Amino acid sequence: MRVDEHGVRHSAGGPAAAVQHDVRTCGDIHVVLPAYNEAAALPPLLRRIAEVELADRITVWVVDDGSSDGTGDCAAGVRGLDVRLVRHPVNLGLGQAVQSGLRAVLAQAAPDDVAIVMDADDTHDPDVIPALLKEISNGADVVICSRFVEGGDDSTAPRWRRVLSRGATAVFSRVVRFEGVQDFTSGFRAYRVSLLNRAAAHWGERLVEERGFACMVELLMKLRHCAPVVTEIPLKLRYDRKPSPSKLKLGRTLMQYLRLLTRDRLTPVPYRKL
Repeated sequence: MRVDEHGVRHSAGGPAAAVQHDVRTCGDIHVVLPAYNEAAALPPLLRRIAEVELADRITVWVVDDGSSDGTGDCAAGVRGLDVRLVRHPVNLGLGQAVQSGLRAVLAQAAPDDVAIVMDADDTHDPDVIPALLKEISNGADVVICSRFVEGGDDSTAPRWRRVLSRGATAVFSRVVRFEGVQDFTSGFRAYRVSLLNRAAAHWGERLVEERGFACMVELLMKLRHCAPVVTEIPLKLRYDRKPSPSKLKLGRTLMQYLRLLTRDRLTPVPYRKL
């Protein structure tokens, strides 16, 4: 066991190694799907989730972020799956959709439950959910589905998306020094609810402030002050299953990353243990 300068604990065997801690049980599973105009992708994704082992313990929270294509209406009617719908009357951006989804989970979840955030465009494979739960049971507080560990792959994504992800990881690894994290921008992660409760008790409505794609990095940067155990498992991104063009805007996202880094440098470290 090693603790870095931020108090973050890491396993000695590297990011892909099993965490050597007391085994902790997992409660129910809450899957958060931020969705904006994903009517084509959402039904097949929900069917894949319904086929996952332990699907009877999964509650899916679809956050319809002001869609105009009937995304919210597609959330119903999947057999064998408990699907809840959270609606934004207008589009507020990915960050606020993640915030709304996590707040809905925290309002109902038990501390030993697990919250999993996935993209709603069917590029993330629900079949890895059991592997995420295994890492949580072995002691992890955050598990990142990483494209950059052995077995990970993002070759189906556009070249500019791959360059952006690698560039962001290189910068955040150097500036933030969150050792052990190789994929800062992955949108597919599992969190122990007790960890999110601790973070939400401190940041409240400011747990996720970014509106765009930088929100995933922001959440990870804030959680590091809670000294979480973080591990990564391989992610094979299925961009070939994405039925619609990417909603990520390169210039806007770069500016969000820059603003996030600046705010993190200027914000004091929490004065008490979280």
